This record gives sequence, structure tokens and C-alpha cells, in this order.
Amino acid sequence: MKDIGKIRVFCVDDHPIVREGIAAIINLQPDMTLAGAAATGGEALERYFELRPDVALVDLQLPDMSGFDLIKKIRDKAPNARIIVLSSHEGDVDIQRALEAGAQGYVAKGIVRGELLETIRSVHVGKRRLPAAVAQKLAEHMADETISPRELEVLSLMAGGKRNKEIAGELSIAEDTVKMHVRNILSKLQVNDRTEAVTSALRRGIIHL
Repeated sequence: MKDIGKIRVFCVDDHPIVREGIAAIINLQPDMTLAGAAATGGEALERYFELRPDVALVDLQLPDMSGFDLIKKIRDKAPNARIIVLSSHEGDVDIQRALEAGAQGYVAKGIVRGELLETIRSVHVGKRRLPAAVAQKLAEHMADETISPRELEVLSLMAGGKRNKEIAGELSIAEDTVKMHVRNILSKLQVNDRTEAVTSALRRGIIHL
């Protein structure tokens, strides 16, 4: 039997301790109840459409698919679905991708309980809610040039410790072409060397190890 008048929250996270913590927080609220939870994207898709919750909390890192893909799949079938990303990733690129996928809120794991609850309440009534620090990160990089798919491949290989010659061999392109891509990457990320480029890309969520 549904809890009449309460916000029915659905939690998707592969860590049992996170799901249990969310359940404890939600069920203590007079205006909320945990409708259900899932540990994988596949399970989440099945249970979401069984339960039809008011708000879903979705982690970006799931064992079988990314949170971005899960959000898109839910929104494809339920365009009005209200989804909040709950993630340890706080890079502006991750946040932007989540919003583009259809999320209406973004909360970092470890954030104060009150922020999570207010985000749920705001998204439930149709508002988009981002913490001030998150909104500032997005604003800071709004005018940045986008890293191209090929540059992303080069950057990922750089993060794996590959040198230009090795990257050229792996991508079947000339070493001079790799050097050009590296120059473009440094320019777009506004850094001085490869180490800074990799560090910045990881911090911002452009790439993940």
C-alpha cells in the first residue's frame, strides 16, 4: 500500500551501506518514504517501472552500465521522470553529462543530509537544484572548448602512461598527429604539460581511470 502524500524515493547504488544510509535518512522524514532500491542498472530499470517512484537517486558508477545510460533509458520511456544524481564524482564534465542525460539534480556523496533532502523536495515539485559549488564549477567551464573524440582517446592513453610513439601505434596514426592532438589538449585544458592535462581531466570527469 502506497504512503499517501509522501514523496516516494527510489535509490540506485551498488553499495549496500549507501542504500541502507539513504533508507535511514529518507524514512525518518515525515514527507518521504523509500519506495525501493536497486544495485545494478538492469535491476533499476525493471524495478523503476514496477514502482513508478516520484524521485530516483542514481549513482553514476554501476556494475553493468553507467548512470548516464540508466538515466537516458529511464527518460526515454518516462520523459517526466525526476532523477537526482548521487555520486562521488564532482567534476564539471560528469555533472554536465548527467544534466544532459536528463537529471534535474546533482548531489555529491558525503554532502550534508539537509542538502540531499532539500534537493529531493525541489526536484519532486519540478525544479532543478544544484548546490552552489556545483553551479559554480559549471559556470567556470561554460566557455571551454570541447575535447574531440580523438583527443579523448589520446588523453586516455596519456593517462595510462603511454608516450607519443606508443599512442600513434595504438591508434594507427602518425606520431606528428599525436603531437598535434597533445598540443590541442593542453591548450583546451589550459595546462602546461601532460601530467597537468591528465590530472585536470581526471578531476573534471573528462576521463576516468
